[in-house]
Amino acid sequence: MGFSCFSQRVILVTLLLAVAGGVLVEGQGTRVGFYSASCPRVESIVRSAVQSHFRSDPTVAPGLLRMHFHDCFVNGCDGSILIDGAGTEKTAPPNLLLRGYEVIDDAKTQLEAACPGVVSCADILALAARDSVVVGGGASWAVPTGRRDGTVSQASDAANLPGFRDSVDLQKQKFAAKGLNTQDLVTLVGGHTIGTSACQFFRYRLYNFTTTGNGADPSIAASFVSQLQALCPQNGDGSRRIGLDTGSVNRFDNSFFANLRDGKGILESDQSLWTDASTRNIVQRFLGIRGLLGLTFNIEFGKSMVKMSNIEVKTGTVGEIRKVCSKVN
Repeated sequence: MGFSCFSQRVILVTLLLAVAGGVLVEGQGTRVGFYSASCPRVESIVRSAVQSHFRSDPTVAPGLLRMHFHDCFVNGCDGSILIDGAGTEKTAPPNLLLRGYEVIDDAKTQLEAACPGVVSCADILALAARDSVVVGGGASWAVPTGRRDGTVSQASDAANLPGFRDSVDLQKQKFAAKGLNTQDLVTLVGGHTIGTSACQFFRYRLYNFTTTGNGADPSIAASFVSQLQALCPQNGDGSRRIGLDTGSVNRFDNSFFANLRDGKGILESDQSLWTDASTRNIVQRFLGIRGLLGLTFNIEFGKSMVKMSNIEVKTGTVGEIRKVCSKVN
């Protein structure tokens, strides 16, 4: 079998992102290949751990991606989301349903055997997030490494994470505070192309949404309302999980944006990216709407992930290299 066009495209995307990554992290203390001499197998070990766990539980892919996002938005990408204990970030309401910790622990155990005291938990999480996209069919990108682990983890610091009821204006404010622009916002929310949400986080949109009657959120397509009501009855199980990207829940692609266009966004904050004129144009560009300069989701997602993964990173002598990811040394 010959070398496929798809394989060539993936390599091209990876090369482009390697170049982009080098530019974006200049002077920030992280770089591609940080462990090339000190722990050359780091990427293959993390990749293998992600692949192994994904085969038995595909939900770890969106779980790890979300965990990295939640880590970076609270005191920077320092692995503080991984720390156990009363009152840590892990115990904050937005983080209670995070999953995939066992993947990071597995990779860390293997790395401590291969190169003890070298690789940070924060870097493992950044690499695992990338590999989670790849196992879902997305393109790879070069991940700059060199982060060190934070030693402080407080639930109260997670209070300002982006939320499922946030307006576009509020989402923009939260992203801008971390150095991310409106295109980064739309692109990173596109990570919802994989993963699920519990009925409890969007059921309010299906019943008594308005103060004038029993109607559903008018931004939901009428035909889709009945489908969601069947899946999430008004007094049903609030923990039941529904795919965030209807029809493509386990595939990393741009169909999430098509669902927003069609009024099939599950979360209110997601659907608002279409109903708000300031972000609709970017969604349309991902969909290749005629007359607009198109955006390639896989390429832009890698670029925005590199930017996000360098939020307030600890490098050099700041922070530590944890021996166990769930415990401060």
